[in-house]
Parts: sequence; C-alpha cells; structure tokens
Amino acid sequence: MPSLLDKLWEAHLVARKPGEPDLIYVDRHLIHEVTSPQAFYALRMAGRPLRRPELTCGVIDHSLPTDDLTRPLKDEMAEAQLAALEKNQAEFGVKTFFGLGDKIRGVIHVTMPEQGLFLPGHSVVCGDSHTATHGAVGALAFGIGTNEVEHVLATQTIPQIKPKNLAVEVAGTLKPFVTAKDLILRVIRSLGVSGGTGHALEYRGPAVRALSMEGRLTLSNMAIECGAKMGLIAPDGVTFAYLKDRPFAPKGDGFTKAREYWETLTTDSDYVFDRKIELDASELVPLATWGTNPAQNLPLFDRVPDPRSFADPNDRLAAENALKYQGLEPGQKLGELKVDYVFIGSCTNGRLEDLGLAAQILKGQKVREGVTVLVVPGSGLIKQAAEESGLAQIFIEAGCQWREAGCSMCLGMNPDRVPAGLRCASTSNRNFEGRQGRGSRTHLVSPAVAAATALTGKLSSPHSL
Repeated sequence: MPSLLDKLWEAHLVARKPGEPDLIYVDRHLIHEVTSPQAFYALRMAGRPLRRPELTCGVIDHSLPTDDLTRPLKDEMAEAQLAALEKNQAEFGVKTFFGLGDKIRGVIHVTMPEQGLFLPGHSVVCGDSHTATHGAVGALAFGIGTNEVEHVLATQTIPQIKPKNLAVEVAGTLKPFVTAKDLILRVIRSLGVSGGTGHALEYRGPAVRALSMEGRLTLSNMAIECGAKMGLIAPDGVTFAYLKDRPFAPKGDGFTKAREYWETLTTDSDYVFDRKIELDASELVPLATWGTNPAQNLPLFDRVPDPRSFADPNDRLAAENALKYQGLEPGQKLGELKVDYVFIGSCTNGRLEDLGLAAQILKGQKVREGVTVLVVPGSGLIKQAAEESGLAQIFIEAGCQWREAGCSMCLGMNPDRVPAGLRCASTSNRNFEGRQGRGSRTHLVSPAVAAATALTGKLSSPHSL
C-alpha cells in the first residue's frame, strides 16, 4: 500500500545504508544564473566533467531586466552572472539551454514544464526552492543548496532524507474569481510557515482534480512556503492532456506507453498518511497577506489582526514585527489598504491562464491614477501567445506596463523593484521583508485580486467591482 511519494522515491533509489540519507538518482537538473556559478567553478577546480550534460537544463531569469535586454546589461552584476552561465553552458556541454536571445526563455519554473521537460515519474532538482512547482505533474521535485548542485553536476545523484507524507484534502468547488492562489494561501495559513517541515504535501480531492494544470502548478509552487519539501499531485487526464505534444514529451506510441506507467502513479486507497488536513474549497474567498510571511493572510473583507489575539508567543511576536514593518495598525480593513504598485507575473502566477484572468477584469478599464502596474509573462512563448490573442493589448490600453519575460518584481535581484515604504499587491510567492526591494511592503494576492486592485488603487476583491 505505497503512496505516490513512495513510488517515486523507490523508483529513483540508488543506494540505502542504515543511518545515512538515501542516494537518489536525478532525471533532470535545472540551472540558472544565480546558484550555478559556484558549482561549476568547483567542478572546474577539481577537473571534473559534467556527468550527464543531456540531463542538465539551463535558463536565464532571476537577474535580468524586463525592459531593456541590450548587451552588456546595465547592471554589472547581472551581466557577470549571465556571462558566467553562458560560459559554463558552452564549456561543460549543457545540451538544453534557453539563452537571452531564445524566444522560449523565461522563468525557469514556467519555461521548463511548458517544454515538457518534466514528466510524471521524473525526479527533478534545482538550486531554487520553488522547484517544488514540478510536483504538479507527478514528479519528485524539490529545491537544493549550492553544494548539492555541485554534487548533482558531478554524479547525477543526490543524498536525501525521505520526507513524511502529509495529505491536503480539498473538497467542494472554487467559486468564480477564487483561484488556486487563494487555495494555497489558505493551506499555508492552516499549516503555518513551518507546519509542513519534513513532509511532502500531496494535494488531493475533487477541488484539486478540477484545477487546470496552471492552477496545480501554483499549488505545488508554494508548498515550500509552509516548510514542505515538495508538493505532489498524482497525474491524471488533465496532466496527460497538458503534456501531449510538448516538445520534449514522448510522441506517438511512446506517449501511449509512458501514459500506462504514469497512470500507476497514485497513492493506494488503503494508504494511511502521516498527517492530513481537510479544507472545503466552496468556503474560500479572495485572500491577501497582511504580514511578512505567506501564512499571515486573511479574506479581503477582514481586518488586520491585533497581535494580542495570537495565543502562541512566537506568533504574537511575528505579528508585532510584521505590523511594524508593513506600517499597519490592528483593526485596519485589508480592503482599504492603498497600494502603489501591482505586479502580475512570477513562477507562481505568470502563466497564460493567470494573464487571461487578469485581462478579463481589466478589459475596457483604466488603471487607477498613481498605481504602477507591471505585467510580466512567465516565458517568451506566453508573451507571444498573449500578444497574438489580444491579451497584451488589453493590459497596455488599461495603462499597465507590458514587459519581457523574467522573474521581475518577484524578488529584488533585478531592476524591477518596489521603492522603500511603498506598498505592492503581488501575484508572486513571498512577502518577506525586503523581498521586492529594500523597505518594500508586499501583499500576496491572486491575479484576479491584483487586477481589481489595479483599478481601485486599494486591495480589492474582483467581486467588489
């Protein structure tokens, strides 16, 4: 009676010794310009080759500007990181690489699944915590540290301690304009920022099955935000339809044969999870974070909580510090907080479905005066599709800035930053202090809430429009 995690783990087990982490084989290793240079340098110094160049896939995304990609880049550090990755890719023979001039290039956790590089049953690692994204297709996917990146480059394996199983059972049906982003924020609030530590989440239930692959990718993407190692979803018809005809997915009889195996990747009905939480999707409403971690979120109609209302002293202190940083007072209505910036994009919500939802709300409207709105597609192909379908024009006519693909305002590692003291409604995955720039104040929201907020100039539910 194995679980989905059990099946994936055992299929990749290379060696197991008592008292030591298991040695796991890696099917796909992702690299980008931020966490890979040190690892390649170590290989070079040790005189080691890249063990499996054809299984390493690279892209440039974190540090790039999204307005002017002219070389050399204006930011000297970004140019150095870009040049280093280009050099390492060529020297070590990385076969799959989406460089600056490639129209496929984009955010690593958007571009790679879009190409079908990850399949159900694969093991996937990257020096990036949001590698958990790819668990949405039924892959064993998790982020690793820089030293571990070197180990994978050299051996195509990684030592790991197997996590426990935590089931997230979601019944019911999501209401209109309530999204997978609202669902995962609610999951994180239930578990807390460390409640998933040492576990793999498996998202289950009819509400999860009803999600598109884009929505599932959002769920898995943010599993890390409650401390979980990964976020798994068993593959099904939605998964197979999404993968069919992707460039790197098997074709014809190969796809049919692969699907026969993929259909076995489910948790057995009599399996007993180590832990379980249950939610009803029909009870969810649009949410927004008020604090400085993703678990500090509430419905938009609610008020900023009083730290004294938290029984746990650690939660109380975290709330006190969050309110001080965010410039908020207990009792303020979330739905009345004015914003200066809106960011629609990232590996959480930069896919075509996300852009389509935001455009549905913005169509024929104008962004509130004084609000700067950046819309950043997750990949070059999404950018192209949005432009060909008219979505991009909707954003432009509404007064948004339509940008090149990239990580952009998700993190303060490129020119797209929120100035100190200003407030941003963001569809990204983290609202830590300084995440979007030194002194910036972030409220995590769904694409629907972001679009409504852009129109009103304050955190707003699309239902209020």
